[in-house]
Amino acid sequence: MTRCIPLARGVSCSIAAALLLAAAPALASENHDLTFTGDGTFVAPHGGQAIQVALYDVAAGEVVATDGGHVASDEEPAFSFTFPGALEAGRLYDVHYWIDSNFGGGSEGSCDPVNVDHQWRVALTDVSEPVSLEVAHDPAQQAPVCTSFE
Repeated sequence: MTRCIPLARGVSCSIAAALLLAAAPALASENHDLTFTGDGTFVAPHGGQAIQVALYDVAAGEVVATDGGHVASDEEPAFSFTFPGALEAGRLYDVHYWIDSNFGGGSEGSCDPVNVDHQWRVALTDVSEPVSLEVAHDPAQQAPVCTSFE
């Protein structure tokens, strides 16, 4: 038989148990870092141009993190972004990114159509540990992602 001893005068055993459970640390879900880099193939076509990156939670249909910077003009990596603890194990994510290239027109600082500003989407599946993702410049693999940056 289990005997209840109240922790304080006037506190019932059921309230005391509830307080102890509430104070106990919850099992934390383990989140993982994402390191996203572009190799040297981005330097010649996009060196010095602005780049924006978004981490998109596919199931939730929302952007969970963003960052921005510039493509390097003469060194590798062409760009590198780190999203500490942004990836939750078992979830599906996309990395959306665009470069403000303004080829043949466009507006400085805004995401224009694919033929004007280069844009890509990369899927992340089976996240179970930190992810290091390196991409190469491949205009044939572009996908429209401007809505992630509105």
